[in-house]
Order: sequence, then structure tokens, then C-alpha cells
Amino acid sequence: MEYMKTLARQRDKAEILERLSRLRPDSARRWGRMSAHQMMCHLADALRMATGQKPVTLDTSLFKRTVLKWLVLYVPLPWPHGIMTSPEIDQERGGTRPVEFAADVAGVEALLEVVAARPPGLDRQVHPFFGRMSDAAWLRWAYLHMDHHLRQFGA
Repeated sequence: MEYMKTLARQRDKAEILERLSRLRPDSARRWGRMSAHQMMCHLADALRMATGQKPVTLDTSLFKRTVLKWLVLYVPLPWPHGIMTSPEIDQERGGTRPVEFAADVAGVEALLEVVAARPPGLDRQVHPFFGRMSDAAWLRWAYLHMDHHLRQFGA
């Protein structure tokens, strides 16, 4: 059985960075509404959320903070397509608008490094659905979230 990938592990972080480098502004999506460039900005916004730089509206419940969080983080199945995100990190609503692709990719890479370094207070940040999470849970979630969207564009 494959181990649980996480940004806490150097080889998993390197894998995500390599896959990010394969994306192009015209990379075709396999599902969803975002362009590759919008997706890059969505990833940046999600990492900003993890560091507390991007506040989001809570939409949680006991079920989401317990059962759903455990399923999402620890059941080794790909995430389903079409799950709605928080308006603040939805690129068609309140998310950051794309500017220049290479600069936006560099921004994601820099934010990934910040999150992977476990900044102080990471475990005090609140996920909109899952509530407070440990550093380990944030690093697992960040890996899975990026993996989901990279698969969306075949990377």
C-alpha cells in the first residue's frame, strides 16, 4: 500500500512542484469550469487560506469536522469532481484574478514552500469545512488539494 502523501515529505513536495512545472496557460481541463490559469490562482488562494492570509467564510458542521474530514484526508480515493469551494477562493466569485501565468505559478511555488515549512500558527488556521486542523492535517490536505487540481489538467 502506498503511504499517505503530504507536503511534509520532501519527495512529495518535489513531485507537486514538478507537476506544476508541466502546466501551461492553455492546458486543457478534464472537468470543471476553471482554466489552467484560474486553477493556479485557486491553488494560491487555498494556500493563502492555510496560512491565514486569505480569510474564508465558515461552512462547517460536526459531520464535516469529523467524519468528512477523516474521509477526505485518510481514505485513499481520488476526490470527486464538482465539489463547490468557498466563495473567497472561487475564481469566478471572490478569488484572485489571473495576471501573468509565470508569475502566478511562481507565487504558488513560493506559497507551497511557506506552507510546507509549517509556519507558526498553521494549526490555528481554520478550514471552511473541516475547522481547525493540525499541521499534519493541513500538509496532507494541501497535497491532496493540489493533486486533485493537477489531475484536473492532466499533470
